[in-house]
Amino acid sequence: MRSLIRDLLAADAPADSIKAAGWVRTRRDSKAFSFLEINDGSCLGNLQIIIDQGTPGSDELPKMTTGASVAIEGKLVASQGGGQKWEVQAGSVRLLGTAPDDFPLQKKGHSPEFLRSIAHLRPRTNLYGAMFRIRSRMSFAVHRFFQERGFHYIHTPIITASDCEGAGEMFRVTTLDPTEGKKQGFDRDFFEKATHLTVSGQLEGETFACALGNIYTFGPTFRAENSNTSRHAAEFWMIEPEMAFCDLTGDMDLAEEMVKYLVAEALEKQDGDLSIFEKFIDKGLRQRLEFVASNPFERLPYTEAVEILKKSGKRFDYPVEHGQNLQSEHERWLTEEHFQRPVTVFDYPKEIKPFYMRLNDDGKTVTAMDLLVPGIGEIVGGSQREERLDVLRANMERHGLSEEEYGWYVDTRKYGSVPHAGFGMGFERLLMFVTGMQNIRDVIPFARTPGHCEF
Repeated sequence: MRSLIRDLLAADAPADSIKAAGWVRTRRDSKAFSFLEINDGSCLGNLQIIIDQGTPGSDELPKMTTGASVAIEGKLVASQGGGQKWEVQAGSVRLLGTAPDDFPLQKKGHSPEFLRSIAHLRPRTNLYGAMFRIRSRMSFAVHRFFQERGFHYIHTPIITASDCEGAGEMFRVTTLDPTEGKKQGFDRDFFEKATHLTVSGQLEGETFACALGNIYTFGPTFRAENSNTSRHAAEFWMIEPEMAFCDLTGDMDLAEEMVKYLVAEALEKQDGDLSIFEKFIDKGLRQRLEFVASNPFERLPYTEAVEILKKSGKRFDYPVEHGQNLQSEHERWLTEEHFQRPVTVFDYPKEIKPFYMRLNDDGKTVTAMDLLVPGIGEIVGGSQREERLDVLRANMERHGLSEEEYGWYVDTRKYGSVPHAGFGMGFERLLMFVTGMQNIRDVIPFARTPGHCEF
């Protein structure tokens, strides 16, 4: 069985017999021997291989160019050169796959835009290999965070007949043939009703929180929003906990605890991958993450946040007005310039929030909260949910929602209703925050954006 390069580089002692495989990053030749540096994707570091002339398989060395794949058997020995602790003295080398001259990653320094056009190959670069290893580790950390706290993982539907956010920007799911040319009713469609790709698993998650206590979902969500900003994608992943017997304060506490936990994970258990982002993307990355992980977050009501923004003297592209959502530039000014730390804004005007958020006693605001972080803006959005049946019905009527269609949701308030709360965290935005990457297209393996769906 082959050893991972990650494990070989971290070995405590030499080994007389090892097997390794990977893709060639560089090859250097001399008369008596050649050096190969290979990487198998298990870590940022490369493994140096010394291949003497006459070693079995060395006759194919000319074909072992950048991008080619090879398998090695040999000895793990102390390196005679600088920059690495161990290297491999090859006993045999085998060419597995060639990479001809048109291999697009032979040179360094490609732009992110070019690499997005070859998303199937960009994980072989140092930067994107590190990016997607961090994504893998952070995914596991999300599950560990909730499992350590007694939450149950629930798989909510990807195909849904409900619109959680009420925005109407949803992808339609249908088996009807759009080329037929005549009007086709839902009675001919697969589900016999209008169905869409989900924008959130929250509503379904609430039903399980009202049975199992504390639950979370972590899965793909979809928005048919024609936006080409660096922060939006048509397909992205959401982390959505729901907690029974919980209010807005408990909701904010969990969101802050989760952000700190995941930032600490990125700092402590990233096997050196974070270093490439510190070096090439954001030189102040580690300092910022360490500050977030170890300091309290600011909390303030929406009304106070608006007043601070209005008195800032800052000229924003979008004017600050009470009763309107904060824009990314407002959120970033609060976190980066005014408070210089993450900020949780809560108690938003009811007119700008969805129907399910609990109405405050003032009758004007709802128990909504947004957690904002430097460099990104909003990373978490949540609320205490409206558990009072009569108030929920009034909210639904105000938003034009049919109780007949949402009867299953109303039932959770009719039968043993309890105070409960939850939030959604955009996983890609979290990854942008912990790596310093500025475009959501660079933290998801295959980005779906308006006009782009190539794989």
